[in-house]
Amino acid sequence: MGRAPADGISEPVPAHPGETAAAVPSGSRAGRNLPAALAVGFGLGLSLIAILLFVPEVFIGVVAVAIAVATWEVAKRLREADVLVPRIPVILGGQAMVWLGWPFGAVGVAGAFAATVLVCMVWRLFDHGLRTAPRNFLRDIGITVFALAWIPLLASFAVLLLLEPNGNLRVLTFMILVVCSDVGGYVAGVLFGRHPMVPAISPKKSWEGLCGSLVFTIIGGLLTVTLLLDANSMIGVLLGVGLVLVATVGDLIESQIKRDLGIKDMGTMLPGHGGIMDRLDSMLPSAFVSWLVLSTLI
Repeated sequence: MGRAPADGISEPVPAHPGETAAAVPSGSRAGRNLPAALAVGFGLGLSLIAILLFVPEVFIGVVAVAIAVATWEVAKRLREADVLVPRIPVILGGQAMVWLGWPFGAVGVAGAFAATVLVCMVWRLFDHGLRTAPRNFLRDIGITVFALAWIPLLASFAVLLLLEPNGNLRVLTFMILVVCSDVGGYVAGVLFGRHPMVPAISPKKSWEGLCGSLVFTIIGGLLTVTLLLDANSMIGVLLGVGLVLVATVGDLIESQIKRDLGIKDMGTMLPGHGGIMDRLDSMLPSAFVSWLVLSTLI
């Protein structure tokens, strides 16, 4: 689900707690191995396009696998920081949200989310046995609920979007616009980035990069909504602006979480990108906004 490094340069987050930003190697001005990142991005992008055009139901399985891996990555990083997220019920509950959305829609997703929260509460309450009171129960459950909402719940809206009329084209539209946002931010950030947007969270994310994201994504929205969905072009403008805003915020949220944890990436599965979660940060909130806008206006 191709995502270029935001604004062309990744934020200098320490690789381990206590490690300085200067100690983190950077293979390019983008802060990544750019050839590897492009190869992985193009490979994933072309694979997803083929799936959506020829076997769209398989996309549900792709989402399920992606969120299972992303949830495991986040839970592992949280446990390294002594935050005990119940991994088994969180991963299984995430799968329930995705797969129950297929036959039951939003009701299935909401029911699976609520049931998973309850199971996680009970699991964490007794995961050290009946004779030992859990430590940091409220903190751990609060972060668990956040992780459930952040990853599988938001990802489930991509499945709900697929189930709409011409759902494969709606998902393709949403993915194209997220890529437009990332590419626009990357190009404008590298070429013109001079004014940091939120230096306390992501020092290399610039206002110029945000403007580049807006330009690319609005143009992409006009074209995709008109040509793929045969709908009013103004819906494309609205969707483009909305996706840039939530994709940027999603990227910043993950950046702050990694800052809190003292890590550079959530995982190492994808060369040049980090982990699966490092590619989903902007796509997860974008899936919800795409479902909301397209389901309401088309």
